[in-house]
Amino acid sequence: MSREESFTLLVPASARTADSLALLWEKPAVSGVRCYEVHVDNTMMASTETTDILLRGLKPARDYTIHVVACLADGTLLQSNSVCLATKAQPRVFDVTSCGAVGDGVQLNTTAIQAAIDACIPGGLVKIPPGVFLTGALFLKSDMTLHLDEGATLLGSPDTKDYPLMDYRWEGRERTCYTSLINTRVGAGQRLRNITIEGSGTIDANGTALRKRELAEAAGCPSRAVCIRDTDNVYLQGITVRQSPAWCVHLIYCNDVCVTGVRINTRCDEDGNWYEDIVNGDGLNPDSCRDVHIFDCDITSEDDCIAIKSGRDAEGRAVGIPTENVRISNCRFMHGFGVAMGSEMSGGVRHVLVEDCVFHNTFSIASVKAPRGRGAVIEDITYRDCTLVNEDPHDQDCQWFRGALYVDTFYGHKEFDPHRAEPRGEGTPLIRNILFQNITLDTVGGNAIYLAGLPERPLENIRLVNVKAVGKRGFVASNVRGLLLDNLSVDAREGQAMRFVNVTT
Repeated sequence: MSREESFTLLVPASARTADSLALLWEKPAVSGVRCYEVHVDNTMMASTETTDILLRGLKPARDYTIHVVACLADGTLLQSNSVCLATKAQPRVFDVTSCGAVGDGVQLNTTAIQAAIDACIPGGLVKIPPGVFLTGALFLKSDMTLHLDEGATLLGSPDTKDYPLMDYRWEGRERTCYTSLINTRVGAGQRLRNITIEGSGTIDANGTALRKRELAEAAGCPSRAVCIRDTDNVYLQGITVRQSPAWCVHLIYCNDVCVTGVRINTRCDEDGNWYEDIVNGDGLNPDSCRDVHIFDCDITSEDDCIAIKSGRDAEGRAVGIPTENVRISNCRFMHGFGVAMGSEMSGGVRHVLVEDCVFHNTFSIASVKAPRGRGAVIEDITYRDCTLVNEDPHDQDCQWFRGALYVDTFYGHKEFDPHRAEPRGEGTPLIRNILFQNITLDTVGGNAIYLAGLPERPLENIRLVNVKAVGKRGFVASNVRGLLLDNLSVDAREGQAMRFVNVTT
C-alpha cells in the first residue's frame, strides 16, 4: 500500500558539494515507521532510521531526482514529494602549500593561507592537506569552499597580534573584539554568499592559551573559533571545531544555514582531556539568523551546546532581526546546557524545532530564558522526542540554570521576588507557545522542570505532553497562564514532586 506525498522532503539551499547532497525530511504524521528508504533517480540508494542523510559519491554538475519512502511496521509505504537537485561543478583546487604554507605546527601560515583564499576563483576550493597549520585570523569570501583533509588541522596562533581588532556582535551588542580564527569580512550594507567549510579535518582555536592573553591584554572581547557574518547559504559539513576562547561557532545575520556531521568540543578534546580556563564556551550560536538546519552533530560544551540568539536589550530591539525557522534534529549533546533560546533574544526567536536528540550528562535539554530588559518575544518553540540522562553532579541549580526543562524570566538573578510585579514596557519579554512532547529525562542536577514567568507578564500556553521526568527535585512553576499537562509523570528524589504558584490551566 502506498500513498503519494505523505510527508515533506526538505532541501537546505546550501547543503551540496560536487559529490554530495545533504537531505532531511519531516516525520510522517503516523507512528510505527521502521526505516526510510532514499531513492535517487528511481533507484533505492540508501536506508536509514533517522530523518536525514548525507548522500556521497555523486557526480559533479549533475541533476538528481530524489524522494524518500517511509516503511511502516505493518508494511505500509508512505512517499515524500520528489525534488530535483544538482551537485556543484568540480571545483578548481587551491592547495595552501602551493602558496608556501607548511604544516609543521611551527611556521606561522596566515599570509600563505590567506593568499590561497584570495586567489580562489568563484566556485573554487581552498584545500588544507594533512598537517598542523599554525595560523592567525583568516577571512573567507563569497562562492568558495574551505576544505580540510583528514589529518589536517588549522591551529590558532596563541599570539593576540595575529587577531586584529574588529567590531562584532558580542553577547548581543556590537563590541570591539579580537577577530576569530575563521571570519568573514563584510563592508557596510554588503552581504556574502555561498560559503562552505567541509572535510574531515579540525579547526582548533587554541583557546586555552589565547584566551589568557586576550583577557590580559584586554584590547577587545575574546575571539571565537568560527564567526560567519552577513552571509547567505552557509554550509558546515564534517569538520571538528574545538577549543575556542569563547563561543565556538557564531553565525550572525546569516540566512539559509546548514550544519551537518560537525563535531564541536569546547569542554574537552576528543579523548576527554579538559580544556583549562575556558569559560563562556557555547558550542553553536545562530544569532539573528533565518532558515537554519542543524542535524547529525555531536557537541561537547562548556556552556550552552546550542544557543539561539538575536541581540540584547535596546540595541537588539533596534536591530530587530529575529532568529526564526530553525530545525535541530538527530544530534548528540555531551555535557553543557542543552539547547537554549536566549538569553540575548531582543530581536525575537520563533519557529524552532528540537527533535530526536540525545542529551548525556548535560544539565538540561531545554532552557528558554529572557529576563526583564530584553523585551521581544520567544514563541512557537517545540522540543520533542528527546531523552536526557544526567549523572554528573558537577552543576547544580543556580541563577544560570534551574532545571532539565526550564523556562525562566528571572535568568541571572540569584535573588528575586516572583510575586512583585513591575510596570510593563518595551523591555518586558513575552514567552508563549512552548511545547515539550515525548520527553524522558532523569537528572541529578536539580529541578526536573522549572517554569517561571513574570507576574506582570506570565508565560503563556506552555504544554507538556507525554513527559516522564525524574529529578533531584520535581516540577516548580510560577506565573503561568495556560499550562497544559497531558500524560505527565514527575518524581522527585527530594521534597514534593510539584509546587505551583499563580498557575492557570
